[in-house]
Amino acid sequence: MVSDESLDKDWQDFANCLGVDPDLFFPERGASTREAKEVCRGCVVREDCLEYALRNSEKFGIWGGMSERERRRIRRQRALERQAALEVIAESQAIS
Repeated sequence: MVSDESLDKDWQDFANCLGVDPDLFFPERGASTREAKEVCRGCVVREDCLEYALRNSEKFGIWGGMSERERRRIRRQRALERQAALEVIAESQAIS
């Protein structure tokens, strides 16, 4: 039987960054992220990588071509969308 964790990471075998120095994706504070993001550009598993980072609350590094600040923005937006959806459901149940 294959574990959920191994399924969750199968995408890594196809990543552009496979074999690239990991330090590139974890630059010092204030350093450029351009080179790391360039590796991610066009990667066939970029979205999988980004979703992995979002699901696992990765706080550091470039994942799926996005910095932690960019991922934080996505998490915030998704939380707002979930909240709005819950409010719509609650309103529709109150009307029924």
